[in-house]
Amino acid sequence: MAFVFFIKSFIMLHSPLSSLTSSHSFSSHKMGSGQFRSVNTFLLIICLFVIFVQQSSNALLLELSHNSKRSSESISSGCDIFQGSWSYDDTYPLYNASSCPFIEKPFDCQGNGRPDQLYLKFKWKPNRCELPQFNAPHFLRKFRGKKILFVGDSLSLNQWQSLACMLHAALPQSNYNLQKKGNLSTFTFREYDVSLMLSRNAFLVDLVEENNRRILKLDSIQNGDAWRGYDVLIFNTWHWWLHKGRSRSWDYFQEGNKLYKDMDPLVAFEKGLKTWSRWVDSNVAPSKTQVLFQGISPTHYDGKEWDAPIAKSSCIGQTRPILAPEYPAGPPPPAAVVKKVLANMSTPVTLLDVTTLSQLRKDGHPSIYGDGPDSHEGKDCSHWCLPGVPDAWNALLYGILVRNGQLK
Repeated sequence: MAFVFFIKSFIMLHSPLSSLTSSHSFSSHKMGSGQFRSVNTFLLIICLFVIFVQQSSNALLLELSHNSKRSSESISSGCDIFQGSWSYDDTYPLYNASSCPFIEKPFDCQGNGRPDQLYLKFKWKPNRCELPQFNAPHFLRKFRGKKILFVGDSLSLNQWQSLACMLHAALPQSNYNLQKKGNLSTFTFREYDVSLMLSRNAFLVDLVEENNRRILKLDSIQNGDAWRGYDVLIFNTWHWWLHKGRSRSWDYFQEGNKLYKDMDPLVAFEKGLKTWSRWVDSNVAPSKTQVLFQGISPTHYDGKEWDAPIAKSSCIGQTRPILAPEYPAGPPPPAAVVKKVLANMSTPVTLLDVTTLSQLRKDGHPSIYGDGPDSHEGKDCSHWCLPGVPDAWNALLYGILVRNGQLK
């Protein structure tokens, strides 16, 4: 608007009418008044230009303010927090393994002798928004008197221990209690009466023994009775469906009354996941319980997936993440199955879509510094060091809980 006014004023000052009003003046007076008008015109042009620049600057500042506000609000307005990149951050890690005495030995890579530390220094940053900073006291205050249950395999154990460490490291003087009974582990912050619980259940569906046969029942989920009454449920399954030979924990699949000696793991996985989805739809009240599904956690046993120059390379010796937006091999097939099943559910389930961001962290596994029973030919490229990648999963979990209103 200021610019338009500036142009109009300039035209009026230089129009023929302006010249006509002084055409009958004496020549000496004409020269003086002309000079006077020229000076006034010049000064007016300067003033109008200053006004134009000032208003333009104000408009720019206002726009920047709006953009900043949109950026800060984007976590709650549809920003995809799972699209981003890993960024070096000197404030990381969020805790030291030595200050978290309950870390399982297979995850304690530094304690097991891993010499490099660069892998500890990377933070996940979404492309279009900022994740809220993890605030342990705020988390515990908002979940006072509540229970969070992780249900799944050792990748759930990885995330559960990560969250417990993140909370404990921020409040080291807060009393806690850790107990294990059967397949259920409970970590309680007594001061806040908050319980973080883990139910080890590799398949979600029932695995039973009948007539000396181990049977994986793809359409039965009676163990789901133990998942009732929680405020947050975080499920995970996949890795055990891939086991073969002696590492298999079942002898037969069962669907209906029919037994199957073998089945495509992806087909069996989808059948089991659909059974789980029906249980959630029938037994969970969204007004009382928030349900999440931990996305597929990738492995890094095959260097061809990330275009490694050395044949047969794996996670061993990897010290840096892949600094690219996508993983060269693309998402693993079970990730599509998970999204398909969740999309057809009537109960809202939030996907903690950690697959791509974790694929980029070929450096984050215990490799030969795991010292665990789940290593593959002397190396573990399935689980994750702690501190490490699961801390990012929990930062994303925190962001989701903020976005969904549990932590407002």
